[in-house]
Amino acid sequence: MPIIESTYKPPFYFKNGFISTVYSGLVRRVSLKQERERIKLKDGDFLDLDWSFSESKSSKLIILLHGLEGNGQRPYMTGTAKLFNKNGVDAICVNFRGCSGEDNLKYYSYHSGATEDLEAVIEHAVSVKKYSEIHLKGISLGANIILKYLGERDKVPTQVKTAIAVSVPCYLSGSARELHTFKNKLYHDRFLKHLVNRLRTKQQRFPDLLKIEELDAIKTLTSFDNVYTAKAHGFENALDYYLRCSSLQFLPNIKTPTLIINALNDSFLSAECYPVKEAKNNRNLHLEMPNHGGHSGFVGKKNVYYNERRALEFIKDNS
Repeated sequence: MPIIESTYKPPFYFKNGFISTVYSGLVRRVSLKQERERIKLKDGDFLDLDWSFSESKSSKLIILLHGLEGNGQRPYMTGTAKLFNKNGVDAICVNFRGCSGEDNLKYYSYHSGATEDLEAVIEHAVSVKKYSEIHLKGISLGANIILKYLGERDKVPTQVKTAIAVSVPCYLSGSARELHTFKNKLYHDRFLKHLVNRLRTKQQRFPDLLKIEELDAIKTLTSFDNVYTAKAHGFENALDYYLRCSSLQFLPNIKTPTLIINALNDSFLSAECYPVKEAKNNRNLHLEMPNHGGHSGFVGKKNVYYNERRALEFIKDNS
């Protein structure tokens, strides 16, 4: 599809990518009543799903996936859920394994290419909850999972009607490279601290799989992926993980109407994360590249973010 010309014009102070990213991640608040459901997975592990509902009974559902070390209560999740609830759509804010406040049961957890858990949530929504119209929206890591899910298989359930991927690092090695630059040091160190702290808890439960010396040697996100993500999830090393799980390679095969919104001033994204060629060659793929927005920082009026409003518009246009 032709590239979409973005109409996003942020308030003056939020034209700065750093300010919009930090404000959206640390300052923004969204009030939303949620109900938690725990589902059992085929491997014996579990996922916690945070539900919110429209005022009247609905057959429509949006499934929301968070970013690295996020959860179902992050404002970029609850903001979308709240807007969709007001427009007659139920919502699930998915907590990835280990992200709901309780460590998951297995040594492995989640990663940028773990599409099997999304598949389990969709199956639950269709088979158990009987939703007939399902939409997907992901932020950052969650967005990469959605794009990979849609493009790696020949058939997607007919109930899945549209997808929206926001601030998506669809070329993982390029994004990893950007996160290790000086401009992103604050973000890098914050992510690393949370990941390592959570891994310390897991190491105490699985001392035979991870030595404390290996844990203490982790100093960068890439070393974390070498020591834990790759080994725990069946990859040779971090580079193999990045190569096999990047959604960029799966974009040509996407058959579901899909909108990608990646801001041009997103410091987490490399040049390869703006898939212009892929969008032009796939009629189902819509690419919007606003000049502003940082990483998931599309600040809008009345606490409704631009990407949330665009998601609702896109779904209405393609349902």
